[in-house]
Amino acid sequence: MRGPAAARSGGLDPGSAPLPLLRRIAALLLVAVLAGCGSTSPAAGSTDDPGPLRIGAIPDQDPEVLQRLHGTVADSLSTALDLDVEYVPVTDYAAAVSLFRTGDLDLVWFGGLTGVQARLQTPGAVPIAQRDIDEDFHSVFVVNAGTGLAPSDDLTPLGDLRFTYGSETSTSGRLMPAYFLAEQGVDPEGFPGGPGFSGSHDATLSLVASGSYQAGVLNEQVYESRAAAGEIDPAVVRYARTPAYHDYHWLLGPRAVERFGADLPDRLTGYFTGLSADVPADAEVLELFGAGSFVPTEAANYDQIEQIGRDLGLVN
Repeated sequence: MRGPAAARSGGLDPGSAPLPLLRRIAALLLVAVLAGCGSTSPAAGSTDDPGPLRIGAIPDQDPEVLQRLHGTVADSLSTALDLDVEYVPVTDYAAAVSLFRTGDLDLVWFGGLTGVQARLQTPGAVPIAQRDIDEDFHSVFVVNAGTGLAPSDDLTPLGDLRFTYGSETSTSGRLMPAYFLAEQGVDPEGFPGGPGFSGSHDATLSLVASGSYQAGVLNEQVYESRAAAGEIDPAVVRYARTPAYHDYHWLLGPRAVERFGADLPDRLTGYFTGLSADVPADAEVLELFGAGSFVPTEAANYDQIEQIGRDLGLVN
């Protein structure tokens, strides 16, 4: 039993503590518990503002074209999903991959190769959707009329020409064309003076038209779009079309899921695959993408691209 001296020394017997003191202790414990609950992430129920969903794209076309295309997508997405959506332009293909990896871009329109690179560098990233045409995509080789070459399936004459690809990490402007050239015995790096890299499909068309390069290769969809608009210089001759492969797709980063909730991938896939040519606003998006519709996709669709990328040293 404790004596009076112990009580005076400041020792506390919980069984005999005054009721007001116990109430104060309980209140302090409650505050601590509530403070801990306030540290949950937005996806777990916090009211913290997750900020905008930041979308981007590889810069494979002229900046004005991309601004119109993805600005329209941002507005459409914002309305459909009741989210703040912002389009963030990037300077080059590598920047798109890097900004996706760091979480500065949430949803990016990648080509097949850059999509593989970004997904491998960003654990938890998931493919969302691709266009119907991306299930059966092609590149086209073009030559300057001055070469005298007529359209052909034989790629071997291209090996003797000054040749330009698009971006170094473009699927349709470099990776797959290099693969198909090699299949026909053409060294994809052995062009006179070495291959050029124009940076975009539109730039490839301009360089071949001017004669700066005698031949080049680009995304078929861009070629067809420019041809339909009467924007292909008569000096550019369509020479050959590659076999089919999977290409462009939307890739979603894991940090966006943390901020907006676990249902975000399904909501985005539902939005894209639900776009209908019968709805004027949807039809505008589909037309800008050169697509009849969007379809679900998965990582396995890009296994061939990943393997070719590894063989060419473009995927680690």
